[in-house]
Amino acid sequence: MAQITETLQQGPPRERAGGRGAAEMPGNIYRYVLAASEWHQLYLVVLTVVVFLLEIVPLELQRRVVNDLVKEREFWWIIELCAVYAGTVLVQGGTKLVLNIYRSWVSERATRDLRRRVHVLVGSTTAASSTPEAEGVQASMIVAEVEAIGGFVGEAVSEPLLQGGILVSVLAYMIHLDFWMAATAFLLFVPQLVFVPLMQGAMNRRTRERVQIIRLLSISVVEGQGDAARDGIDDERIEHVFELNMGIFRLKFTMNFLMNLSTQLQIIGALLVGGWAVYTDRLEVGGVVAFISGIGRITDPWGDLVNYFREVNITQVKYVLVRDAINQQAEDRMPDEG
Repeated sequence: MAQITETLQQGPPRERAGGRGAAEMPGNIYRYVLAASEWHQLYLVVLTVVVFLLEIVPLELQRRVVNDLVKEREFWWIIELCAVYAGTVLVQGGTKLVLNIYRSWVSERATRDLRRRVHVLVGSTTAASSTPEAEGVQASMIVAEVEAIGGFVGEAVSEPLLQGGILVSVLAYMIHLDFWMAATAFLLFVPQLVFVPLMQGAMNRRTRERVQIIRLLSISVVEGQGDAARDGIDDERIEHVFELNMGIFRLKFTMNFLMNLSTQLQIIGALLVGGWAVYTDRLEVGGVVAFISGIGRITDPWGDLVNYFREVNITQVKYVLVRDAINQQAEDRMPDEG
């Protein structure tokens, strides 16, 4: 047990001259993403840029439709704008459909690669050298870690680019609509820049600890039950995982509550400032409608970015465990292959 715990906590083995061949895993998750998906990430970036640039078109069309209705223009013009709206939604939705399918293909391709690497690792472990600890690690990698790592590969670059691109483009459009409404909304958004990183960091620390404990539990299960001391330690670990999970849930849902509250305050601020602008003839009512819709469109991307960085932390922890096991096995086989 002490030996496997030391293996889980140590860094990657030092590189040897000439490398270790195809079994070697890159140093961190992003280097593996590039190694596993190569040019596919570039194609995903192009599709992602198209999707987030189309995000502001519906906002502008909403503004024009409402303003034209207030001005009592010919209704055929409203029909044309709505037709353009429908076409934009179809193009954006179709592009996003292709993006999601493509990302899933890239992810599954990486998962297949990892499963093959782990399969080679398991097959190369002879019966004489195999231990319950090693078997537990290998089983855990095949069932749990590999799926999570592979799933991350498809969205590693495109997901933050998509959500960040939506945020930037919509915010720029909101500033274009009315600077003072945008300034008010930003001031009410600023608290999230303080409490979100703090709470997310606390969740990340609990998550890292939970992954390590679950790994040790899987090893203990493979070793077998019946030892009173071991069973007592496992029970303490299970209880600790429970406490860690509850801590994560409390932080997560509290953070969601505060983020939703901040969004509603932004809407109230936009109604007050925008309503005064309409009352004083500085802004048309369609601008207020589009601005409030824009606030709704930045809420989901911001939440998705928060979730993404949480997943990065979890995936990196799992990747390090898989990487170290595969690279250590490759290093152990070097003398035999030489």
